[in-house]
Amino acid sequence: MGAARSAGWASCGLAVLLATAACAPSADKATPSDTLVLRDFTLIDGTGRAPVAGQALIMAGGRIKWVGPVAQLKVPEGATVQPLDGKFIMPGLIDSHVHLGLVNGITQDLKYQTTENIEQQLKTYAAYGVTTVQTLGTEQDLIFPIQKLRDGRPQMARVYTVGRGVVYKGSYGGVPGLEQSVATPEEARAMVDAQAAKGADLIKLWVDDEFGQLPLRMPPPISTAIIDEAHKDGKKTVAHIFYYDNAAELAREGIDAFAHSVRDKPVDDALIAQMKAGGVWQMAATLSREASFTYKTLPFLDDPFFSRAVTPAVLTELASPERAAKLGAAPNFPKYGPTLQMALANFGREAKAGIRYGMGTDSGPSARFPGYFAHWELELMVQAGVTPLQALTAATSANAEFMGAKDVGTIAPGKWADLLVLDRDPTADIRNTRAIDAVYVGGNKVPTIWQTCTGRPANACGPRP
Repeated sequence: MGAARSAGWASCGLAVLLATAACAPSADKATPSDTLVLRDFTLIDGTGRAPVAGQALIMAGGRIKWVGPVAQLKVPEGATVQPLDGKFIMPGLIDSHVHLGLVNGITQDLKYQTTENIEQQLKTYAAYGVTTVQTLGTEQDLIFPIQKLRDGRPQMARVYTVGRGVVYKGSYGGVPGLEQSVATPEEARAMVDAQAAKGADLIKLWVDDEFGQLPLRMPPPISTAIIDEAHKDGKKTVAHIFYYDNAAELAREGIDAFAHSVRDKPVDDALIAQMKAGGVWQMAATLSREASFTYKTLPFLDDPFFSRAVTPAVLTELASPERAAKLGAAPNFPKYGPTLQMALANFGREAKAGIRYGMGTDSGPSARFPGYFAHWELELMVQAGVTPLQALTAATSANAEFMGAKDVGTIAPGKWADLLVLDRDPTADIRNTRAIDAVYVGGNKVPTIWQTCTGRPANACGPRP
């Protein structure tokens, strides 16, 4: 996670990144040598349309210039042409709910939130084909210069951010060491205005009490003030919720989206009607988050798709009997299984009823791993009842729509060439998102997870399975 290093990755300092549009050619200065033609692939364009075989695209200056049938392809003079022999191309994945720079290995502390650590995690996301992320409320102001890099051609995932989310004083939310609590509506409005002025893309708030362990949840006068002020500032609002009653109240107040599923009881027709009437999105169901809490020892430690991204020391720590015993003895551990089942059922019910939804994982805190959890999330979304194509659409164009990310999320002329190239069809089996052949961010080919071997020599992870 945070301190992970991958062999062969060059590191550009933030000052250099800002000066050179992330160490890549300017999108406004395309040259023939910067023009790449990909051909003979099946296109999954991100809009929800069915895959189309026999396609080609032209990218130049980091953007898609043309896409269409191979029979209509006109190769620009001087362009490089790469046949893909039936591979599959889709837009890079978007994770709408992440936290950056909070950990070193699996040890969480705000002191690890440095530009270097954040950039390394963004490279890890990109290695997994997650080419855009949205951070949800635990970032210091250093996130805003990194956010600006999304307007160019970074060799890592692009960033949308809420900056600091709003926490009710004495209640649940945020991270230790980052001041983000408010006690009055006036303080809440002031915090919203401050984050909006810094460039936050939307505003986050938390309404929860950690299974009743905390005495307070954010009350309606505070949440209403946050929502109203954010809307005055032209920002959407997204809420961390757990309880049905809080979800219903926030929908009444005008919240734009939920960052988690309702997890205490079933979503019913009344709440679904309320969400539809207010246009409330299930922006992220975070099913992978809930699933991870049900294990004393995570089930994928031997999976090379996971293990390549973490150090041997992290693998050893995750596998330790002492850690498993500690997790199993925690008072809330028995609650996580039912919580996961409720989250799955409620997400499936909302999707079937026509609630708009995206894909988000809540990756970034301890033992919730950047990139890998996005693929697990897609699997769990399908398990909950959506089709693979619907899950992929949620993770591309739907997320981009909600986030206001106009230049990503679909494969179309004018969009950034943020692409995920797969060896197998993810609409036939969602686990085929793991069959990563190549990843492009702004037309730059970046190392994939199959070219990564963290904390070891480059050849120590063995061949790709």
